[in-house]
Amino acid sequence: MKLTAAVSEYLVALSAERGLAANTSAAYRRDLEQYRIHLAAAGIELVQDIDGEDVSNFVMALSDRGLAASTIARKVAAVRGLHRFLVAEEMAQADPTVLLASPKRRSGIPKALTIEEVERLIDAAEGETAVASRDTALIEFMYASGARVAETVGLDLLDLDLDESTALVTGKGSKQRLVPLGDPAILALRRYLSRRLELKGDRADPGAVFLSTRGRRLTRQSVWQIVRKHALLAGLNPGKVSPHVLRHSVATHMVEGGADLRTVQEILGHASISTTQVYTRVSPRHLYEVYVEAHPRGR
Repeated sequence: MKLTAAVSEYLVALSAERGLAANTSAAYRRDLEQYRIHLAAAGIELVQDIDGEDVSNFVMALSDRGLAASTIARKVAAVRGLHRFLVAEEMAQADPTVLLASPKRRSGIPKALTIEEVERLIDAAEGETAVASRDTALIEFMYASGARVAETVGLDLLDLDLDESTALVTGKGSKQRLVPLGDPAILALRRYLSRRLELKGDRADPGAVFLSTRGRRLTRQSVWQIVRKHALLAGLNPGKVSPHVLRHSVATHMVEGGADLRTVQEILGHASISTTQVYTRVSPRHLYEVYVEAHPRGR
């Protein structure tokens, strides 16, 4: 479903059910049109192609314009209301705003796990079963590649080249990019692939890398549930851990580790370097460490 049509449906429903005043209805229309234009500039026109990162990028773009928190909160409320409506009316399967917090202050630093928290998350997924090997490989892959949820569930066996330590990821607009994979991810994938047929059973093979216990391609919702499940087992707040947060963590850790923005842009599949630049706003601790190392009188 096109976002333009979805917005029209939502505005009609609002007018009919709430009897909104003309000025209020016009404000909703302006906010949602701004949202649509932002997504269109990123090549996104269909509701089903919108994910949490897209909504977060919209909010960050509003923040970067210096808008008041109250103004941003109003626009976020309009976007959140739209997606809740689409799910309630079964026009969409998932709500990409589910983990989006209303802005209280201007901050461009994305939520990110620490390296130790990521390790705890991965450790919590490990086990002896085929499902455990899948979950470990899934989290290792997402952390190694920075792939979006849709890109992860869309990954096919033919897209993996473990001998070359790479994966061919298909992103938004069917754009493909080659992402590198580290040794931990390669090892976890090899271990899982050796047991993958246990999940497929006697069903037709869909060709997907990550399968459900019914032998089908994992869904976006399933991936979110898997990540949250292991966050809880790892003693992390499951409400603050998601595939989207894991992707933020990849970028943050790479930048703090010394990767240049162009490389991070290529790996994450950002259309614009401006989206990647948010990761230059690193933690105060990292800034201090760099200062001590780089400044002639830092020690």
